[in-house]
Amino acid sequence: MNPAYTLGQNGEQMAVQFLQQQGYTIRHLNWRHHHIELDIVAETPDYLVIVEVKSQHGNTFKHPSQAVGFHKIRHIVWATHAYVLLYNVPKPVRFDVISVIASPNGTQIEHTADAFMAPLE
Repeated sequence: MNPAYTLGQNGEQMAVQFLQQQGYTIRHLNWRHHHIELDIVAETPDYLVIVEVKSQHGNTFKHPSQAVGFHKIRHIVWATHAYVLLYNVPKPVRFDVISVIASPNGTQIEHTADAFMAPLE
């Protein structure tokens, strides 16, 4: 199996465990709307939380969260809009990023709450 795919799958599993330990309820994993995927759809008492998970080995210079650019954000927001309409979610939406950085010394998880806002269009 592709090592990058395995790292991504393991990173998503670790992100789910991390969120559950923080008290989040997981609604969906890898929810799809057409060709767009929402990695984790979770909720708190106050928010619907859309979590983009980025995983990488620690031997690169770029932080995983930097891989969430404008086009990715637009796609996430578009799919989230469809999700909110489909499930009639009454809560405000928050967009988070969880970075999973694997190294020989262990794995580091960084959670950035409210990582970006929906672009106005």
